[in-house]
Amino acid sequence: MTAPLKHSAPITVEVALGDRAYDIIIGRDVLQTLGDRIKALRPGARTAIVSDKTVAKHWLAQTEAALAAAGITSSRIVVDEGEGSKTYAGLQTVSEALIAAKIERNDLVIALGGGVVGDLAGFAAAILRRGVDFVQLPTSLLAQVDSSVGGKTGINSPRGKNLLGAFHQPVLVIADTAVLDTLSPRQFRAGYAEVAKYGALGDEAFFAWLEANHADIFSGGSAREHAIATSCRAKAAIVARDERETGERALLNLGHTFGHALEAATGFSDRLFHGEGVAVGMVMAAEFSAELGMLPPADAARLSHHLAEVGLPTHLQDIAGFAQEGLGDADALLTLMAQDKKVKRGKLTFILLQAIGRATIVDNVEPAPVREFLARQLARKP
Repeated sequence: MTAPLKHSAPITVEVALGDRAYDIIIGRDVLQTLGDRIKALRPGARTAIVSDKTVAKHWLAQTEAALAAAGITSSRIVVDEGEGSKTYAGLQTVSEALIAAKIERNDLVIALGGGVVGDLAGFAAAILRRGVDFVQLPTSLLAQVDSSVGGKTGINSPRGKNLLGAFHQPVLVIADTAVLDTLSPRQFRAGYAEVAKYGALGDEAFFAWLEANHADIFSGGSAREHAIATSCRAKAAIVARDERETGERALLNLGHTFGHALEAATGFSDRLFHGEGVAVGMVMAAEFSAELGMLPPADAARLSHHLAEVGLPTHLQDIAGFAQEGLGDADALLTLMAQDKKVKRGKLTFILLQAIGRATIVDNVEPAPVREFLARQLARKP
C-alpha cells in the first residue's frame, strides 16, 4: 500500500509517569532493536508474544528473531483476528497460555498487534500473578497513535465495549512505521480517524496541517512519522496529567460515546472498524454540539468534510449494511450508550466541541435531547 519512508533517526516520546515512565520509540525498522531494548530494560527476562493470526504471518518471525539475537527466549500465543478475541473466552485462552508458558512476575508479555491484541494481552498481563509487565508492539496506525499508549487494557462485554479492564501501563512501546505497509487501505483509514481526533480535540494547527498533508501520510512520506509522533505527544501529555481519567483524559474519548454504541449495534463486526466508529462518532458529536449552540455549524462541516475526504464514513448511512440491517432505533442506540463507562448515575457524559481544536467535557446530559438527535440522524437521507 505504501512507499518506503526516507531513513531518519527514530523519534522518542516519553510518557512521564514518575517511576513508571516509559518511552515510545517511533521510526522505520525499529522493531529490529526490540531485543537490545528489552535486554537493557529487563535483564534475564523471558517473554511471551501475543499476536493474532494475520499479524503473525507478517511480523512474528521477525519479532522472535530480534529477541533471539539478544539471547532472549520467547514463546508465542496466537489468537484469532478481530474483536471476537477480546472476550471472556479470549482472555481465558491467553491467560492460561501465559501460565503454561511459565511467565513469571519478572518476565514480560509482548503485545504484537493492533488495538485488540494490545488490550487483550495487556489485560492478561495486568491480572497474571497480580501483575506482569508488558511491552506494546503496535502494528496498526490506530494502535500506534492511541491504544498502545496510556495503559488502558480490557475486553468487551456482550453489553458494551471495554467494560472489563484495568489500567496497566506498558514498560515500552515500539511503533515501527514499516509494519504499517502491510495494512489494507481500509485499516489505515480507520487508524487515521484517531490521528484527526487529536487535532479536533486540542490542536487546530495540527488539524489544519492534516488537511494539507494527509496525502503524504497515506502514501508513506515523512509526514507519517510526524503525524504519529505528534499524536503520541498529545496523548502522552494528557495521560501524564490524568492517568486514570478522573478529568482531562476523558477528552480523548471524543467520538467514542457514539462510536462505541455503533460498534455494539453492528455486533463488533467488520461492518464497522473501531476507527470508523470514531469517525462517525466525532461527526455526530460535532453536529450535536452545533445543535446545542456550542459549535459553529461551519466547524462541524469542516470536520465532516476532512474525514470524508480521506474516505472515512461520517454518518450512520455510511456504515456498511445500514440500508439492509439498520442499527436499531434511537432507543436501542441510547440503551447502548447508557453502558458507556462515562455514565454517572444514569446521566450521559459527552465530549463535545466548542471549536476545531477545543473540546470540552459536558456532564449530566439528559437522555431526551440525545434520543431526539439520534432519531434525526437515523432518519437522515443518504
